[in-house]
Amino acid sequence: MSSSPTLLDDVRKVMRLKHYSLHTERTYCDWIKQFVKFHRLTERRSLFENSEAKIEAFLTHLATHRHVAASTQNQAMNALVFLYKQVLDRPLEKRIDAVRSGKKRHIPVVLSTDEVKQILARLEGVPQLVVKILYGSGLRITEAVRLRVQELDFEYKQIMVRSGKGDKDRVTTFSAALMPLLRNHLDKVKRFMKRICPMVSVRSICRMRWRKNTLTPRGNGAGTMCFRPGRCRSTRYPA
Repeated sequence: MSSSPTLLDDVRKVMRLKHYSLHTERTYCDWIKQFVKFHRLTERRSLFENSEAKIEAFLTHLATHRHVAASTQNQAMNALVFLYKQVLDRPLEKRIDAVRSGKKRHIPVVLSTDEVKQILARLEGVPQLVVKILYGSGLRITEAVRLRVQELDFEYKQIMVRSGKGDKDRVTTFSAALMPLLRNHLDKVKRFMKRICPMVSVRSICRMRWRKNTLTPRGNGAGTMCFRPGRCRSTRYPA
């Protein structure tokens, strides 16, 4: 007999139906867990008793005892508003007058061109190529490591970023200086794939803990990941 879904199960279900990113899902779930632990709630119905007062006390605690930043406190607030409005279907009606975290203005630290060159000079191989893509094309780390061969357009010098922030696709460019490096890297990936899995099916690849979209069945390699996932991290490319 299956057990009833937990509060966090319901949160994840609603967030996935609304196409929230995995990062946001994890963040919201973490804040909700902290909220429940802070008030030592053991039953779901306890969430409905003095809801606004509970949220206010939790947010005040974040500001006065944990000294979190204003953006962090706002993030916690958003997670709890989402919980009550979208998951529990009990929108908050009263004003929440918690102690607010102070906003601190920090001047952002921006690397100069020379400093970027020094960092790149200390990297080599695949890590250096990934960092060059991050710096030159404005990709996030998760977007770069999820790149597939079919998402690189050498003719137009473009990268199609799939399911980026907000689950949105976008197109960005890459430098012409990266073309020979990318082509050389993809040649190594192609030789590597032919060596470990010549003409294998998707099912066989999945046994090696690769994702289902790593290869098309007996395909042309268009769906191959440009940068291999963690399980094969220690495997060296053939010379």
